[in-house]
Amino acid sequence: MFRLPLERLEQLYLRVFDTELLRRILRNSSYLVSATVLSAGMGMVQGAIQVRVVGVASVGLLAALVTFTNVLNRFTSFRIDELVVRYVRLYEERKQHERAAAVYKIAALLELGGNALAFLLILLLAPLGVELFSDQGGVEYLFILYGSLVLINVFFDSSDGILQVFNRFGAKSVIDITQSVIRLGLTVLVWLTGGGMTEIILAELAGRLVRSAAVLAVALSTARKQWGAGWWRTPFSVLKEDRRSLLTFAFSTNLSATVSLVAKDSEDLWANAFLGNLVGGYYAVARALIGFLQIPVSPLPSTTYPELSRAVAKDDWKSVRHVLRRGSMLAALYSLPVAAFLILFGPQVITLYTKQDLPEVYAPLLVLLMGYSVVNIFYWSRAALLAFNRPVFPTIVNTIGMVLKVVGIFIFAPLGAVAFAALLAGYYVFTVGIAVIRILQDVRAHLASSA
Repeated sequence: MFRLPLERLEQLYLRVFDTELLRRILRNSSYLVSATVLSAGMGMVQGAIQVRVVGVASVGLLAALVTFTNVLNRFTSFRIDELVVRYVRLYEERKQHERAAAVYKIAALLELGGNALAFLLILLLAPLGVELFSDQGGVEYLFILYGSLVLINVFFDSSDGILQVFNRFGAKSVIDITQSVIRLGLTVLVWLTGGGMTEIILAELAGRLVRSAAVLAVALSTARKQWGAGWWRTPFSVLKEDRRSLLTFAFSTNLSATVSLVAKDSEDLWANAFLGNLVGGYYAVARALIGFLQIPVSPLPSTTYPELSRAVAKDDWKSVRHVLRRGSMLAALYSLPVAAFLILFGPQVITLYTKQDLPEVYAPLLVLLMGYSVVNIFYWSRAALLAFNRPVFPTIVNTIGMVLKVVGIFIFAPLGAVAFAALLAGYYVFTVGIAVIRILQDVRAHLASSA
């Protein structure tokens, strides 16, 4: 009875995921997608509770706190996880295990120094943060309290890179779900006990502490298993020949990250500085609801990047092209229907999320959907450029996009949250579009060369 339908499903599966590379991406992504769906669902509930506990204006301030910390942290970091994935994977494929261990070691030390510097900057710049991004004075302690997250995450990115390289996505998904449960549970407790902003932040930090400690423990266990108990004694001198390549990659990705900070990752800071905490809160809610669009797609770059790096290292460009095509097709099959749903039923979703009728949220949500749909469909754009060893190219493109967007903010900020949404969506369409064109040119050139 069930044999024919099951056979057809198996044929469909083999047709879509008809290479081992795609199947590995699917297996690894399935762990993260499951975790992302559950975590995002709990995050949505947590966000809705936060609105009820502190109000829309304070949610805008909370978004500013989060972004303020992330901006300073990423300003001093080197996208350590990408460095780890790129070079540990490369050396593992070449069976150069000492070099792989040395990369993890130096990455962890770089992250330690970067996070310590980030916390020092948070301490020094907290008064400026209050002046620029808060409608109420005397809340420097909130900026510093949330800023302690950089100390909690002192080895997180380098360890997360190790989990990606050695396909520990199952452990990673369990950790993500656990920390989401803790954050949600503590946020509910804050709601029931009549807590405020300080307690909301402490609930957030508690979950992040559990996640960071667990990821570090799994990464150290994995490193010991792969390279032996004394891996951390590996001298840096084994990387002497590749020092220039490592430094170029690290500084290029760090510069790219800095550009991204100004262009898109500091969005809540720009909005709160120009629009105030209330309108900034409306915009933060619109961006939170975009999470419905990103839920299953957001983990894909982290699972696709190691596999693309592996394929490039083997000079297997047919598999690279295959992954890019099928990946976009699958992302579109999810993204376009969800975008249509939010367009049709956005007002009802907003009311359910905030327990208030907030028409100020719907218009920016519609505009953001256009930009984020493009990001979803071509989710592999940055991962492919890094796998192709083109870390400088996205930096150049993103810099041009950043300049155009910042100029646009000063011109169109009086138009409110809709203008900010249009500028962000336009930035995504411009930068992702240029990146995709470059990637396709590279793939065609390599395929022609192979032929």
